Amino acid sequence: MDERDWLAERFQEHRPRLRAVAYRMLGSTSEADDAVQEAWIRLSRSNAGEIDNLEAWLVTAVGRVALSMLRSRKTRREEPLDAHLPDPIVDRADGIDPEHEVLLADSVGLALLVVLETLTPAERLAYVLHDMFSVPFDEIGAILDRSPEAARQLASRGRRRIRGADTTLDADPAAQQEVVEAFLAAARDGNFDALVVVLDPDIVLREDTGSGTIVEVRGAENVARRAMAASRLGLDVRPARINGAAGWIALFDGDVFAIGALSVRDGRITTMDILLDPARLARLDLTDFDSRP
Repeated sequence: MDERDWLAERFQEHRPRLRAVAYRMLGSTSEADDAVQEAWIRLSRSNAGEIDNLEAWLVTAVGRVALSMLRSRKTRREEPLDAHLPDPIVDRADGIDPEHEVLLADSVGLALLVVLETLTPAERLAYVLHDMFSVPFDEIGAILDRSPEAARQLASRGRRRIRGADTTLDADPAAQQEVVEAFLAAARDGNFDALVVVLDPDIVLREDTGSGTIVEVRGAENVARRAMAASRLGLDVRPARINGAAGWIALFDGDVFAIGALSVRDGRITTMDILLDPARLARLDLTDFDSRP
């Protein structure tokens, strides 16, 4: 085995972790793959023999690439800031794909990714690398061209924002699923009162249609009315696992129409993030879902 083949084999061993870093940084599966590929290009052009810790080098490289992509995203005028939901990772309700388990380690629910989208690129890098992947602050500071203490402060600001949003979920998947199934049944039956019971009074619903703005609805009764209206569309709505948590996927004539990610706490739905953008839905890997029941 020559040196390049050996290096490629080592890189493949680290790819799942690198993709997990990039997904948390970017909230996009396609951009995460691009970032990981760019890290490989940089590695292949480097003097690998001088790298003491290949995994740490690669995590840092992916962090640098993702930071650059985030900064570029923020400066492109044609893309409004914070105007889209992150890409959901979708699995059938009865289990999670092993490849997705690596990507979703540490319970990276969609609600957490939504909050990460509100951080500055530097805050997001510092929080993700330190709190999720235990990268030391001196290495994070080197990526940001800042001191370790400045990197620590950035991570702390990100941490406060995430704690303030309270993205924790009920830990029991079966309990989550029970709440989701109660919600879907109430919507199918057109039972407004049953919908309100399963929704937190302060629930926040966010819809991404791909228009460049997020439609936000607050309050159990308002969200229940929206669910009642959607129930008349004749959709085939099925329970699913979205980013490891309970959620649903809706099909129309066998094609994916929408994906709903839910946060369930104390037996009620506290947030619901719905992706309706046809272009983005078409790019997701949804081969486990088809027109069959």
